[in-house]
Amino acid sequence: MRGAWWFRVAVIAFFLWSLSGVFACIQQFRLGAEAMGPASDYDRALFASLPIWYMAVYAVATGCSLLGALAMIAGSVLSVPLLTIALVAVMIQFGWLFATTDIVAVKGVWVAYFPLLILAVAAGALKLAHLGRRRGWIG
Repeated sequence: MRGAWWFRVAVIAFFLWSLSGVFACIQQFRLGAEAMGPASDYDRALFASLPIWYMAVYAVATGCSLLGALAMIAGSVLSVPLLTIALVAVMIQFGWLFATTDIVAVKGVWVAYFPLLILAVAAGALKLAHLGRRRGWIG
């Protein structure tokens, strides 16, 4: 991996973040609403009402994020399209969740904080890939 020391550190941190995202996705596939610990009746009902494509978008978001991180480590230009797909998938996933459910009304606004962090990290990773590309550290 090429680039300034801070770039390499950021890419490794993003790789670890992405790895944890893939783990969380797998856990949600395995455990459903209970993936984050004991679920309430509301959590179970919400999870049961999710359309099938919702989990597919979650898998695309986390999978492309991890592949994008690996592409950055490898210095591949594929990091940019992979991280673009991941960012769009995150926007679709959480946009749909907050626009079509009553989760904020039931659980409070704090429930949006972690998804906003996920969105910020996805956008930051894409920006990092673009920077690496412009500086010749990627591709």
